[in-house]
Amino acid sequence: MSKPAPALYWVRRDLRLSDNAALRAAAEGGRPVIPVFIRDSLAEGLGTAPQWRLGLGLGHFAEALDGKGLRLVLRSGDPVDCLVALVRETGAEAVHWTRAYDPDSVARDKAVKAALEAQGITAQSHTGHLMFQPWTVETRTGGYYKVYTPFWKAVRGLAVNDPLPVPATLKAPASWPDSEKLDDWRLGAGMRRGAGVVRPYVRLGECAAQSRLGAFMASKVADYGRARDAVAEDGTSCLSENLSLGEITPAQCWHAGRRAMEEGKAGAETFLKELVWREFAYHLMWHSPRLLTGNWREDWDAFPWNEDARLREVRAWKQGRTGVPFVDAAMREMYVTGRMHNRARMIVASYLTKHLMCHWKIGLEWFEDCLIDWDPASNALGWQWSAGSGPDATPYFRVFNPETQAEKFDFEGRYRDRWIAEGRRTATETALSYFDAIPESWPISARDDYPEPIVGVKEGREKALAAYQGRDF
Repeated sequence: MSKPAPALYWVRRDLRLSDNAALRAAAEGGRPVIPVFIRDSLAEGLGTAPQWRLGLGLGHFAEALDGKGLRLVLRSGDPVDCLVALVRETGAEAVHWTRAYDPDSVARDKAVKAALEAQGITAQSHTGHLMFQPWTVETRTGGYYKVYTPFWKAVRGLAVNDPLPVPATLKAPASWPDSEKLDDWRLGAGMRRGAGVVRPYVRLGECAAQSRLGAFMASKVADYGRARDAVAEDGTSCLSENLSLGEITPAQCWHAGRRAMEEGKAGAETFLKELVWREFAYHLMWHSPRLLTGNWREDWDAFPWNEDARLREVRAWKQGRTGVPFVDAAMREMYVTGRMHNRARMIVASYLTKHLMCHWKIGLEWFEDCLIDWDPASNALGWQWSAGSGPDATPYFRVFNPETQAEKFDFEGRYRDRWIAEGRRTATETALSYFDAIPESWPISARDDYPEPIVGVKEGREKALAAYQGRDF
């Protein structure tokens, strides 16, 4: 009997060995597996921090594959050209990948599938990045869900596939195709000195993600309902970083949460709801791609937001120098850790879009550049929810007061002290590290005076409410 032809496993946002349907399908029947990552225009278009984090993830995943006797082949260019060339070079008869849902990826994948099938090559996408495929969850009238609570009620009782184990056997091909070198791609070049500051906060790879999940379920999930809003506490799972690159799957998190719920841990259901909020974001993005690029509620196109990112107040917001400590602390947390507490994200988004009356796209694009846990659907939904222009959005008249929010969720001031150095007699190491992470072109020093507010909290709220109430739609 002749040996089976190899299969290509096209690696994307699924940097793991377990619960990987695409990898298992490629290895089915004892076929040799050739993992390949393609640096295409979508990968090159990532923001600075997400691209740096992708480079770290790829390097780590290459080591995990090496431990199984495989190599991660790296190519640059159009995926159609790269995959067709690899099929020709290796004799592969199938290509498998994990499904993506944003419109650019969908268009790319359709082109790849058509080109491969035209040559008689099996081309198949697999689930893994979501638990519920967006087109499988419908309202009673056959439409898609636009409000979260009904969506949650529709999916909470649905079966979620049990996570798949690591394939027992992964066979290497007789010879490996040529590969580019990851270091030559310089995916982290844009981070410059900030990379050294953020790197200790990264929890890299599948094992770290599983440890994160296990520790959260063992000691934190019971109090998650309260602790998830306490910005100074380590009360959240922090799994968004690993979910964004598929170092862990939502199904693995879901089943862990279900077990915790059955054990009577009070915060487990709240954790499951957060997982479903992520699914809801993808559901909306799939059915309404406008979510990523324009106001989901089209009548908001007439709203007079400022769209000039060069304004002084936008620069102050980006630099964490608004003079509002809760807002500034949150922005500085992002520069030092690559992430931002979810409660803090709501505060800084509300402040930019309402107190400063700036378009949510300014904030969306800045987060896209700065977050190591950047996710296209969640980022877009979060910003439109805060601005009031999105589905199931916060009411226009709800303008978060960052001072009262600080009193409620950082009543001892520990979060603000952790991230703000100016005006403190003894600044914390984390607060000082902000000045090591930011671009050298920002003329900011820990010795500077802390700025006065660029807009008063009350004044900004009143201005926002006047604009919202005066709109003609």
